[in-house]
Amino acid sequence: MNAPHLHSKATSATMENPGKVFLEKLSIEITPKQIEKLPLLSANLAKGTSVFIALIDPAEVPAQINACVALREAGFEPIPHVPARFLRDLEDLKSRIGAFADQAKVTMILCLGGGAPEPIGKYTSAIQLMESGVFEANGLKRIGIAGHPEGNPDITKIHGEPELLAALKSKQAWLKEKNIDGFIATQFLFDAGPLALWALHLREQGIDLPLHVGVPGPATIKTLVRYAAMCGVGNSARFIRKQALNITKLLSVSEPTEFVDQLALLHFDKPELGIAAPHLYPFGGFDKLFDWLNSRKK
Repeated sequence: MNAPHLHSKATSATMENPGKVFLEKLSIEITPKQIEKLPLLSANLAKGTSVFIALIDPAEVPAQINACVALREAGFEPIPHVPARFLRDLEDLKSRIGAFADQAKVTMILCLGGGAPEPIGKYTSAIQLMESGVFEANGLKRIGIAGHPEGNPDITKIHGEPELLAALKSKQAWLKEKNIDGFIATQFLFDAGPLALWALHLREQGIDLPLHVGVPGPATIKTLVRYAAMCGVGNSARFIRKQALNITKLLSVSEPTEFVDQLALLHFDKPELGIAAPHLYPFGGFDKLFDWLNSRKK
């Protein structure tokens, strides 16, 4: 990642544009197919920027590996998603992580359970992958895990909210035991209020991993409603749904400016919450995202 820290000496009062400074810590997410946008990424992002490569379809693993290689060669930091439910067995895990490390010099991954209703193999949770011994054997230096400030319907409907907290605690314990750096990458939100409450709760429960907060890039209200429904985003999406009730607003573009500014204030003024960096999702397309980002640099 871009060197996030839990504690920042600066406060928002000491800077002219906290949101602009906070955005310098950004990471971005793409799919393997979106590697075709690499020239656009190179033209708009600083070298060394962390680029996450999502995996929506297990058939795209070769493309995901190739995307990691291309990103590394272009000077970015590739961070592939590794969903447990998209792995067949231990040999599959060894092969995949080995390819990331050998071919793309990957040192960071995002380890997930994965949203597939049924696993394709023996794994169902991120902690199973972490306990396999494969990650440390391939020299991984930093591992991200998933965080759900507004819950994860796939888990909470069956096991309840305490299961999410227990899973975070077990993963943090493993990271500390192995002396591997870690972070939490959250689902995307639209409002910093629920995030701040969730972050405070984590800290009270002894979970101190830095938080990389999912931020939806500029997109139409219609597009954001669709992604919110797909990803189970909770209460903070109500204002998006409310706007969608007005048919004239469906095609209007919503920008995350206010949300990012809220996150910046939390980052600089409440370092105890550990809001480390924004993680951007290009839901409305890369052109809209980079136009917005470049406007924030002025």
